[in-house]
Amino acid sequence: MQLNGTVYEPLKWSVLLAALLGGLLLGGCDRRQQSPPPPVPEVATVTIQPRKVVLTAELPGRTSAYLIAEIRPQVSGLIQKRLFREGSDVKAGQVLYQIDPAPFQAALDNAKAALGRAEANTPSIRLRVDRYRDLLADKAVSQQDYDDASAALKQAEADIQYWKATVETARINLGYTRVIAPISGRIGRSNVTDGALVTAHQPLALATIQQLDPIYVDVAQSTTELQRLRRCLEDGRLNQNGTRQDKVKLILEDGTMYPLEGTLQFRDVSVDPTTGSVILRVVFRNPKGVLLPGMFVRAVVKEGVNERAILIPQQAVSRDPKGNPFALIVDGEGKVGQRMLTLDRAIGDQWLVSAGLAPNERVIVEGMQKAQPGAAVKAVPFDAGRKEVADPARTAQPAAKSK
Repeated sequence: MQLNGTVYEPLKWSVLLAALLGGLLLGGCDRRQQSPPPPVPEVATVTIQPRKVVLTAELPGRTSAYLIAEIRPQVSGLIQKRLFREGSDVKAGQVLYQIDPAPFQAALDNAKAALGRAEANTPSIRLRVDRYRDLLADKAVSQQDYDDASAALKQAEADIQYWKATVETARINLGYTRVIAPISGRIGRSNVTDGALVTAHQPLALATIQQLDPIYVDVAQSTTELQRLRRCLEDGRLNQNGTRQDKVKLILEDGTMYPLEGTLQFRDVSVDPTTGSVILRVVFRNPKGVLLPGMFVRAVVKEGVNERAILIPQQAVSRDPKGNPFALIVDGEGKVGQRMLTLDRAIGDQWLVSAGLAPNERVIVEGMQKAQPGAAVKAVPFDAGRKEVADPARTAQPAAKSK
């Protein structure tokens, strides 16, 4: 240490230490400013390519028998015997019940006897008329006697016709004692037993026969769907040429597909005011009796062909707080964009988009949680067969969509 203008040694070392620390701080700031930028997030995309799609609609319906016959007696009498097994298949013309024929046989015999009596009296009356005609020319009988004989002959001939009709009626009633099946089909339970007294044309049917092969499926289609389909056809979005519009598939109650296709028979022209729908009647073959009357089914009806349909995976569609659907895309500069969508329907695991997307656009399917509109991303092709790693954001989407 020196005095009188001499520099202190401790002071000199303090200045050197401060300069050294400042240089170190400035070097650290430079190194932080030169650190590499964060990596660009990677997203999986699908490129939109319009395709030809056959559009169908699943409509609820119920089965009904092709033919139904309620068996009622046409004459009154006592049931002697039931001649069929309940729940079995019967043929047209098969005898189902036997009503006691004795009183009807007696009525037929009585009518035949009366007809024979009328026919026996007629020849003598006819001969009398012929004789009176000859005698009238010689003035041997009066005109009144001849007129009486002619009237008696006409009455005898009318009696013959009357008793012939009575005989035929009695024969028909005797035949009605054998209650026969008017159609072929499956017969249900019997509402009467042996010994029951029945009356002609009674309200209660003895049994019911239903023809189940083929069988009808009556499908309800709302008028709203009809109007939408008509607008799509008018706008050219649907084409019904080249598709068999009359062919219909069927989904059973347990979700299985019925193996045979049906044929659309007609669409009703009247709207049910309670449901606002019209009925489509479809005919299905039912050789194994799988379809029974009254079953609830779903019919897959063809609407037409969309020649340039835009389909995207359902997981690529999100919804804003108002519930409006949107999708994220990657533009030509590699930046994220948002597209509001108009969805038509779900086809399998994809959405049919009617507005909002254009061909050749790249839609983000995976990595949406890392993509923000306007941000740069790295787009890679989406592999639908790749096993995805489940995360909370992705697994929550189906539950939100199903609401």
